[in-house]
Amino acid sequence: MSTASPVPQTYHLEDDEARDTLRDCGRMQLAKDAFKRFRVADGFSHSRALAFQVVLSLLPGLIAFVGFINVINQDALKRAAQTALVDFAPGPASKILTQAFQQGSSTGTTPLLVGLVGTVVAGTLAMGQLERGANRIYGVERDRPTLAKYTTGFVLAISAGLLTVIAFIAFVAGSAAGQAAQATGISKSVITVWTFARWPLGIIAVVAAFALLFKHSPRRHQPDASWLAHGSALSTLLWFVFTGLLSFYLTASKSFGQTYGPLAGIVGILLWAFLTSLALHLGLAFAAQLEAVRAGVPNPQTAEDRYDPPE
Repeated sequence: MSTASPVPQTYHLEDDEARDTLRDCGRMQLAKDAFKRFRVADGFSHSRALAFQVVLSLLPGLIAFVGFINVINQDALKRAAQTALVDFAPGPASKILTQAFQQGSSTGTTPLLVGLVGTVVAGTLAMGQLERGANRIYGVERDRPTLAKYTTGFVLAISAGLLTVIAFIAFVAGSAAGQAAQATGISKSVITVWTFARWPLGIIAVVAAFALLFKHSPRRHQPDASWLAHGSALSTLLWFVFTGLLSFYLTASKSFGQTYGPLAGIVGILLWAFLTSLALHLGLAFAAQLEAVRAGVPNPQTAEDRYDPPE
């Protein structure tokens, strides 16, 4: 796979220089150059590869989630969790998640351990794939050594995974969690606070997860948060837009289930994972291009990669 032009490290620059660079360059021009960097680095291939790894970590995570609920042994939480799964993946995709939930609920507490191991291993491999894609976008040709690469991947999988769970509970399972809390005897005032606080909490969790991945995924000394904030914000915005459009399509489309039949659920989950990976890599390309412009190397394509057709 190809690599974009190297981005000089600018971690020594001041925070306000990021805004100045963005203003001088122009958002539209920077977005065009960032997309070019994304294509030169073969971002679509890296997004597809990461999406596959995300799906492999998602299903064991669901199994661990079901096992955890079984350990708690609260019927209200079980009903809330199943309702949240349907809300999370409306249409055909919800069937496979609901089926996995029902099967996991009937197998005791073993799924907790099995699911945790599976999702941590798959999540670590996914973070390794993310490093590979981020490195190519930043023009870094070599990944970290194997031990360092997957140690970093393990830490990112745990930390970003926890933030993702918080975002899932806030956005998707928020109302169902409130109903379950009310059934367990929690006061109405606490539930009222949760009803309003879950939205900013979910947004903060998503932004924090993206910022964490932006900071530690590439094999380079990343700049301060202000330089990464623009790319992280773009990834967050794209993720919300992609997820909303996909959810609307899966809910409204009748031909989707008819076309894919029993595979519709798997295809729906794969589409969501790919769009999530795409949003992440596009944001990385935007952050990388912002640094490249400030360092005086705005062309994302190296001289060796350029092709001039014969006259």
